Amino acid sequence: MPRYCFQLQVRPDRLDEYRERHRAVWPDMLVALRDTGWRNYSLHLRSDGLLIGYVEADDLAAAQQAMAATEVNARWQAEMQQFFTGLDGRGPDEGFLLLDEIFHLEDQLAHHGNPAPTPARRSGSETTP
Repeated sequence: MPRYCFQLQVRPDRLDEYRERHRAVWPDMLVALRDTGWRNYSLHLRSDGLLIGYVEADDLAAAQQAMAATEVNARWQAEMQQFFTGLDGRGPDEGFLLLDEIFHLEDQLAHHGNPAPTPARRSGSETTP
């Protein structure tokens, strides 16, 4: 599944409130994200407001378009827009900067015929019964 990483800038004076808003995202927003194809979605926030997001989706543009068609997304974006800088009138979901993936451990291991261990295939100090 394709992986996407993006960045945004949260206003430094709004970091605490931004964090608080994400402690309890609206249940209908969570369901809409899931149902429109957003998978393994996470956000990471630096103390100066740099926000890095990671998401997996079969097609990010299609997932974004499907989210844009939901009523809950319109409400969420309207509330979240106030937390960001540099959007030039766009919503956060339209204004993020996609970053290019240049390395992925599991892809390179698999390329060299060395897949990553799964929980059932660990190595190390286990003993055989």
